[in-house]
Amino acid sequence: MAKKNKKEKSRLDDVIKAMRRGNREGQQEVLGPGFHSTNRVHRSKKTYTRKEKHKGELDER
Repeated sequence: MAKKNKKEKSRLDDVIKAMRRGNREGQQEVLGPGFHSTNRVHRSKKTYTRKEKHKGELDER
């Protein structure tokens, strides 16, 4: 019985690996190669930044 249980577990692991691989390939097609985080922190409009491209955003309200 232990062998049967081990086979079922290995099949399940193979299915999970295939799903992850497919998800990763699909994500790379959409976003391009390289690392892309799935969860990003929402930045407030009031967050201070020194970058010139962000300087005038608060004045436009």
